[in-house]
Amino acid sequence: MDWVSLVFFAVAFGACIIGKICGVGGGVIIKPVLDAFGILSVGTINFLSGCTVLGMTCWSVGKATVKRESAIDFRLSTPLAIGAALGGVLGKQAYAAVAAQFADANTAGGVQACLLFAATFATLLYTIYKDQIAKRQVSNQLACVVIGLALGMLGAFLGIGGGPFNMAVLYYFFSMTTKIAAQNSLYIILFSQATGILQTVLTGRTPEFSAGVLIGMVVFGVIGSEVGGRINKRLDDRAATRLFECAMALILCINVYNIWRYLF
Repeated sequence: MDWVSLVFFAVAFGACIIGKICGVGGGVIIKPVLDAFGILSVGTINFLSGCTVLGMTCWSVGKATVKRESAIDFRLSTPLAIGAALGGVLGKQAYAAVAAQFADANTAGGVQACLLFAATFATLLYTIYKDQIAKRQVSNQLACVVIGLALGMLGAFLGIGGGPFNMAVLYYFFSMTTKIAAQNSLYIILFSQATGILQTVLTGRTPEFSAGVLIGMVVFGVIGSEVGGRINKRLDDRAATRLFECAMALILCINVYNIWRYLF
């Protein structure tokens, strides 16, 4: 096993620990961290990150459902997930259209980094001050689909699945606590990632990648989700929220570097 594989496996493992605890799926960490190493193309990293998150969320949601430990509000999260699935398809198409505008496809990584920085910064500010902001209690199914559509488009375009934006939306529009929002967020990410990856494969846009690296990342992502789940049971909502804020601060720092590397 070479050092490159070890780096990818370690990133998948650590990101999915945080992703399980905070409900961000892991892609929001995997994507910018691997971009920062500059080892593979942006398109390949998008695909590897998406597959890792899909494996992790499949395992997490499936296990919680089988063991009857799920806190997913299916009445709300299913239309959100359906909207996210549709948004995932549109987001992938939007990314392909933007990437095609640049002679160097990796420049699209700079665009992704800028948008991810802006969206993460806004989410961090909301999370810090959310107790001072009046929350909503949306119950209309069509409204849920529309909200999910926006989430899916943003997550797919950025190549991260969903990340902190899901959490902020679940806080604001549905008045969920951090730990409850985390489970519902993973359920939504599962749908958006599945449709996004399926679209990539069916349209023949699958990038070149090492099967060993892909399998290893998925396996370590699942293991990371197991470790994250055990840690999550020992944390209260306040501690989970603090970890979520720290994760977003880390993402902001990494994206500053990626913006500089890709665009300057």
